[in-house]
Amino acid sequence: MELTGLTLAQVLTVLGGFGAAVTVLYLLKLRRRQVEVPFVKLWERVLAEKQTTRLFSQLKRILSLLLALAIVALLAFALGDPRYAGATRTGRTLVALVDASASMQATDVEGGRMTRAKQEVRSLIEGLGPADRMIVAQMDATTTPVSPLTGEPRVLFESLDALSPTDVAADLGAGLSFAADVLRGEPDAEVVVVSDGRLGPAGEVLARLEADGVRTSFVPIGSGARNVAITAFSVRRYPLDKSQSEVLVELWNPSEHDEAIELSLLGDGEPIDVQRLTVQAGERLRRFFRNVSGADRTLEARLSLADGTHDMLPADDRAYARLPERRRARILAVSPGNLYLQAALLLDEYLEVVEITPDRYPAEGRFDVVIFDGWVPPTRPDSHAVYLYPAPAEGVEGPFEVEGTIERPFFDRVDGDHPLVQFMALSDVNVADALLVRLEEGDRAVAADERGPLLVAGTRGGHRIAAITFDVRRSDLALRIAWPLFLINAVDWFVEEDAGYVSSYRTGETWHVPVPAGVGSAVIVDPRGEEREVPVVEGRAVYAGDVAGFYTLRAGAEESVFAANLGPSEEAQIEPAQALQLAEDRTADEPTVGKAGVRRELWIYLVLAVVLILVAEWFTYHRRWTV
Repeated sequence: MELTGLTLAQVLTVLGGFGAAVTVLYLLKLRRRQVEVPFVKLWERVLAEKQTTRLFSQLKRILSLLLALAIVALLAFALGDPRYAGATRTGRTLVALVDASASMQATDVEGGRMTRAKQEVRSLIEGLGPADRMIVAQMDATTTPVSPLTGEPRVLFESLDALSPTDVAADLGAGLSFAADVLRGEPDAEVVVVSDGRLGPAGEVLARLEADGVRTSFVPIGSGARNVAITAFSVRRYPLDKSQSEVLVELWNPSEHDEAIELSLLGDGEPIDVQRLTVQAGERLRRFFRNVSGADRTLEARLSLADGTHDMLPADDRAYARLPERRRARILAVSPGNLYLQAALLLDEYLEVVEITPDRYPAEGRFDVVIFDGWVPPTRPDSHAVYLYPAPAEGVEGPFEVEGTIERPFFDRVDGDHPLVQFMALSDVNVADALLVRLEEGDRAVAADERGPLLVAGTRGGHRIAAITFDVRRSDLALRIAWPLFLINAVDWFVEEDAGYVSSYRTGETWHVPVPAGVGSAVIVDPRGEEREVPVVEGRAVYAGDVAGFYTLRAGAEESVFAANLGPSEEAQIEPAQALQLAEDRTADEPTVGKAGVRRELWIYLVLAVVLILVAEWFTYHRRWTV
């Protein structure tokens, strides 16, 4: 037993002083005042006989004195704040990092992995010694503490309710860095990682922890591995028929057994198509849904096992996408008369085309795209532009410096990844001649002969441009499907990019969602219904989401929907690790166990004993058991 308040000498001094005072007061209470009365000798004899013959009366007086002294003794020792031996020793300082990544949503254990993780942390809290302290933190893409650094179990137990899994991967390096900051300078420090073990590398922070003498331990969670995941989901409208779309879905089976699955596609919440597939063990399988119609705003893919059951991770059984908006683009065609150009622009019903001759340029109104057919304007347009054979007149500055001509060029090289040449076959196109142009900084030759560029993409005056360096009427390009596709691709590249179209964002990343011009802030409503006001930077709302699903963006008077999917596909591999690999030659240890002891202060019980003695003394006094 140890005294952490007054020392033993001080306690004995208080006990002796107040004990003596109580004894003196008690003796004064027993002293009777003598009063002379008639027959005093007779009364003296009676009283003397009564005092000497009633031993029980004396015992009652002694008991009353002992109760008073016991009260003094208990209060004196309460001032000493007694503790059990070892209760004041320096205890452990623990940081419990609870994995809240997507794989922790697996249902392979009763209640799910997160529920099991909370139970393990609860066991750690229950095992804290009398001088131990702990802080609980949620570890996902970032590390967020959910409790203070405390030794009070009630506070730590309540913090467990704040733990919830997200749709991102856990960053072990960030979690250990957080722990290193908390444990800096703390004796007997320990980091306890509660996870299924599917974590990235610890990084350089591990050496920092070891240098500070911090112990790293691991509590494994999980038992199963059966899972099939949707790892990619994207959609695009067909250039020539924007009422129909093409959808790409990628499936991954990281388990060791083949799985028969049923893949469903929903448009605007209604079923569109269903496919039954078999995904072999370890296979990444891609499937296309072609000519998808009946959806205007949103698409959703759902996966289920063919036998009617579900795999162990529901988080990656769904994927979401937003369809590109079908907005009408205003096109100004400046041409002396080109039937090929007119016919190509008629193929897209979402183009509003105005055609004028060069002598009537510029036209009134605002246009998304201007097409210059064999003519270069004296000033650059305040919009995106397509240049067809951009040979400028004398004294006019064109988009390129023309250095000569290229006779009978061939499409020797085509950048198939560029949006301008999607779905186009150009290798056998015949061209009579083309302009030999010098590209400016930032220009990109999308298709070229070995002597010079034939299709060019670039920027002029803050607007995009696309150019064909030859006259399409002196080639067979105008007779091919590639000709209208080029024009439609160019318009889509201009207009769709301006709208900031993204089929879906990835959780765990910072998103930049386009908003209308002039909006300074926006409100994003996540799939759980939680609203958050976010800043707008350069015309885009900046937000980092950690939940997959459809989000609502409220900016000014407009409201729109965008989608987010589970970012890291590695989270689909849910087989738990039995050891946490921190480095090539280093694994985490098992958690230490706290030393047992009494956590509460004993002085409280001493004061409570005093109160009980006073109540007992009051009761016995009124019963005439004590005096």
